[in-house]
Amino acid sequence: MPTLNKTRRVLTRDQSSPATDRHPRSHRPRRRLLPLLQLPDLPELTRLRIALTAFFAMDGFLFAGWVVRIPAIKAQTGAGAGALGLALLGVSAGAVAFMLITGRLCRRFGSHAVTTASAAALALSIVLPPLTHSATALGLVLLVFGAAYGSLNVAMNSAAVDLIAALRRPVMPSFHAAFSLGGMLGAGLGGLLAGHLSPLVHLSLLAAIGLLATAVAGRSLHRHPAPVVPERMPAAADRAGATRADRGRRPGRLVLVFGLIALCTAYGEGAMADWGALHLSQDLAAGPGTAAAGYAVFALAMTVGRLSGTAMVQRFGAARSLIAGGTTATAGLLLGALAPTAWSACLGFAVAGLGLANIFPIAIARAGEAGGADGVAVASTVGYGGMLLGPPAIGFLAEAFTLPVALTTLALLAAVAAAIAYATRGAHHTGRP
Repeated sequence: MPTLNKTRRVLTRDQSSPATDRHPRSHRPRRRLLPLLQLPDLPELTRLRIALTAFFAMDGFLFAGWVVRIPAIKAQTGAGAGALGLALLGVSAGAVAFMLITGRLCRRFGSHAVTTASAAALALSIVLPPLTHSATALGLVLLVFGAAYGSLNVAMNSAAVDLIAALRRPVMPSFHAAFSLGGMLGAGLGGLLAGHLSPLVHLSLLAAIGLLATAVAGRSLHRHPAPVVPERMPAAADRAGATRADRGRRPGRLVLVFGLIALCTAYGEGAMADWGALHLSQDLAAGPGTAAAGYAVFALAMTVGRLSGTAMVQRFGAARSLIAGGTTATAGLLLGALAPTAWSACLGFAVAGLGLANIFPIAIARAGEAGGADGVAVASTVGYGGMLLGPPAIGFLAEAFTLPVALTTLALLAAVAAAIAYATRGAHHTGRP
């Protein structure tokens, strides 16, 4: 009985004391009682996590389905490398434009509603590219596709941030792993169907799958509102001070450094998605199935790397993980660009996927530690900008030189990311828990 009474006194103290988080490190087990008592039921959070995971996977699945049909749509429109690069710029322009306003839409309507609407728009817009017969028309419909893609990425990441705060667990890599897994499945299915179905029939099938997934996962999101963590809502008396603190943490040079690391690697990820299959088919004479397999092995390697990313960072630290990832990606991307055969290029794509897997999530997390919410916003925008602007940049370089030479710039930027991570390795220790 004395043990039971002592436990009751500890629980009562943790429920009533607002200063629990200031207890020394030895008392941390008691601090965990507060979130369990105040946050929504864990089964509800689990259902939200499953629904959001489905949206991340669907996003990767649909995007990969579009990617593997780029060679066929390029031939259908009769576009050269430069014209295709301009058309792909439509994805970038649409995405960036809607990324800038999706945050406001989430604040007004909620991230769950915007996630569902954006996913439905993405599923519907994927049918548009195979309906075009010129590079100009392709660029215009890709504006719509890019707007839906950018909006969905911002909305579902915003929803994931709220869920992670409620769970008190760093599960963001698992969401990005779901995106990569969806990309692998979409590319694998595309490889199987590329030689049998036209782009219109194939992408229409993907649109139907996307709408069904949106209906099921969106219903779960609408049933369960976004979790609100009490500790994230300061008391009225503290709001002015909190506002001043947030203002003081607005993005500085350190946040921009992490954003630049994210940009360098996201540039490679985006360009691999749009130009990898074309490189295999055009430069290495690979068939439709092998060309699609190139992005499939890249997505599989990204998935494996992200599933093990949390353990890697815990063991080796953020700085070493960034340096090792950038170095590995450099070697893989060089092999993928300059390999003499399609299968050796696929091996390079797999190595590149392992190297690139966790650089973007680590960079975004470190930017958040350095600059708070503003740091995350700036680094994410810069990073996604690299992913979206990389494909058209490769198109222009391929027009001026050759596609293999253009793809070597991916390795160059991965090396730059590793060098920046090494030069700023001391900045990864911010003193925050």
